Amino acid sequence: MSIKKQYLKSKPVCKVTFTLPAQEAKKVALVGSFNDWNDTKTPLKKLKNGTFKGSIDLQTGCSYEFRYLMDDTYVNDDQADSYIWNDFAAAENSVLNV
Repeated sequence: MSIKKQYLKSKPVCKVTFTLPAQEAKKVALVGSFNDWNDTKTPLKKLKNGTFKGSIDLQTGCSYEFRYLMDDTYVNDDQADSYIWNDFAAAENSVLNV
């Protein structure tokens, strides 16, 4: 797993690239507070090596909760900036600070 942050000089936006090795998975989506936890808004693309990858632009100066939805299982990113408990899911969410 990896998260790459690229801050844009021209506007207060950070391009964040998410990479998740998941050779056995059929589909992976990025869900979080930035897309209302909607698994159809940010699907990750499967590369030939079995890794899923995708990028989104996020407003700087904010924190976002997120998880990966790998097939039907939620997965946290071990490269997240921190984790926060979510009572609704009864589990921790990954946190990204940009």
